[in-house]
Amino acid sequence: MDRGPLVNEEINAGAELVREFDKFEPVKGAFWLKADDEEQRYLYIASDRIDGTNIDVAYGAILRLTKRIRSPYLDPFRVKLINAKDPLAKAATDINSRFPNRIAGRFAAGSFGGLSVDDAYIYSPIPVAVS
Repeated sequence: MDRGPLVNEEINAGAELVREFDKFEPVKGAFWLKADDEEQRYLYIASDRIDGTNIDVAYGAILRLTKRIRSPYLDPFRVKLINAKDPLAKAATDINSRFPNRIAGRFAAGSFGGLSVDDAYIYSPIPVAVS
């Protein structure tokens, strides 16, 4: 399935999952990434609140949300939850902070957060709700 480029349906399904997960745990960054040494592309979701004490609960939320979204372009086993301090998360948030008005977009092959990647798609930050 990942032999080709990331398609709009995957991007849109990922964006919906990120928005829904943000209601569960605040998302600091999200991106699709295909590492050079992996066969599949994964959707990474980063939050300050994800750590070893709650990762199982967070993955449970991912399972529930993907079941509710019901998109053939979204596999819960291709989602990686990481802490916002992870080098990959920092790379994505750094790009978003350097280009604050940027729309989500692709990152060409190269080094990303210290990892050699074939392709990455970085979502723009989720707007903070004003109450």
